[in-house]
Amino acid sequence: MRRNTFVWKLTITSLLLLGVAISQSSKGTRTISVNGHIGDAMVYNIDGKMFVSLESLVRVGNGSMSFQGDQITLSFPNADSQAQTQNNSGLSPDFMRSSIQTLAVLKDWTNVLAYGLQHGVPGDGSRMVVFHDKAAEALRLANVSASTDQDHSAYQLLSSEFNNVSHWSDQMVKARRNMDTGQYSMTQNALSQDSAYQKISTCMQFLNTMLPSGQFQDNYSCH
Repeated sequence: MRRNTFVWKLTITSLLLLGVAISQSSKGTRTISVNGHIGDAMVYNIDGKMFVSLESLVRVGNGSMSFQGDQITLSFPNADSQAQTQNNSGLSPDFMRSSIQTLAVLKDWTNVLAYGLQHGVPGDGSRMVVFHDKAAEALRLANVSASTDQDHSAYQLLSSEFNNVSHWSDQMVKARRNMDTGQYSMTQNALSQDSAYQKISTCMQFLNTMLPSGQFQDNYSCH
């Protein structure tokens, strides 16, 4: 990380004079901001001018101070570098919102299809096309909103879940057209024995916890 460095060269005489001036001036605690870091610092008012102690600047700015002879070196983290680091850590708020909305559409799609299978509801698959298109658009918006490394990693899991739901939906719609889904309505635990549905459900439960947490985690069920 780049750092901003400031150098002060102070002679012994100027330090002594500064000490006399401070002893004759007022002082107080003020809130200051250094490179986005905010904290309280001791501020001196000398002849109408404001001075801040070096120690306070270093502490508030999360910097460092070193001495070499009559030279004092202050180093502070670069504000732009800090902002970039923050932007590349965790899930961004925009992506979290869009990805959670995408997950909600995938849940509705899966639940409606599962209900239809369990209750023997007939259909030609046209309703599933609507869910597919709605989920695809939500996924596209999630991809657009991805900005951090973790966003992009989480998007890959979300995209994989979309593909798994879409593939399972296509299979079930085809089976319904062939009147080959009777076992789902006649057997109470048929869905629990459907490996594709169980994989989708496990991944959905994981994403439902991971996405709102703001931190990316991986899970084998979403691949």
